[in-house]
Amino acid sequence: MTARTDVEPEATPAALEAHAPGSEPKAIEGRSLGRIAFSRLRRDKVAMGGGVVVLLLVLVGVFAPLLIKLYGHPYDEFNSDLVDPTFQVPDGRFGGASGEHWLGVEPTNGRDVFSRILYGARISLTVAFLATALTVLIGTFFGVLAGYVGGTVDNVISRVMDTLLAFPLLLFAIALVAVAPDKIGPLTGNAARMAILVFVIGFFQWPYIGRIVRGQTLSLREREFVEAARSLGARGPRILFRELLPNLWAPILVYTTLIIPQNILFEAALSYLGIGVKVPTPSWGDMLSTATQGQICELDPAFMIVPGMALFITVMAFNLFGDGLRDALDPRSNR
Repeated sequence: MTARTDVEPEATPAALEAHAPGSEPKAIEGRSLGRIAFSRLRRDKVAMGGGVVVLLLVLVGVFAPLLIKLYGHPYDEFNSDLVDPTFQVPDGRFGGASGEHWLGVEPTNGRDVFSRILYGARISLTVAFLATALTVLIGTFFGVLAGYVGGTVDNVISRVMDTLLAFPLLLFAIALVAVAPDKIGPLTGNAARMAILVFVIGFFQWPYIGRIVRGQTLSLREREFVEAARSLGARGPRILFRELLPNLWAPILVYTTLIIPQNILFEAALSYLGIGVKVPTPSWGDMLSTATQGQICELDPAFMIVPGMALFITVMAFNLFGDGLRDALDPRSNR
């Protein structure tokens, strides 16, 4: 006795619902690469936490003057009555922290630490963002140009990159900022000093991203979609702006999030050495430098801990967000 082979398979609930009278099949919704990357990033809780901290830091930097005004303690206000005249440190524990001064006051002069931390975030983020923007613009332009054109243009740009990478950036920045004038066109004082910092950091760091963009461009220019654009009569500018740059934004964006904390640390290092923004404008590096003078940090470690933790949290948040963004934009990622 043979078994029947023409028996229909058992219908699943989904199939019954799809074939039910009056029901319409659900349309398949396509997702762009941006939505796919955002869904991956959203599942990465560590990266999202870093992104939230970055957003809070940006808001603090933007609204620092308003927050300081509401707090009621200007960053350059002296409170000498809160400082012990013998040891030149504030009365009380943890830098003299109290309900009136949440993070205490600075030694010798009594300036409010919380207000200076807020305004220091504004200075550090402003210099870092502007320097990073200059770095990305210059590096992307010359990287794409060298990778796409090739030949003599590629050789010249590559040798310029090698020359700039050979400069000791920190020593060159110290020498240049130390002799810079206090007025550059309409900019004076700290505005001129910040403009010099942005120029030095941005101009001498663009070869790093330029090399990355050049390597990606060398790979992309041989792809089929670029050859198809050439066969349709597309010229160089159209291929650069319509074919290559849209495929380069992911590595550029990831590198941008990773270079910002480096620039924050670089600005703090220059301020620590005394060639950053001028006092009394606060900077996290200058606050660390003040804490090391006269062994003040040994009498009360709070003066070193507070600005050090501000730098640590900021750099860590940017790095965590950048790592998560890199994984989200990687098509080979399993997340």
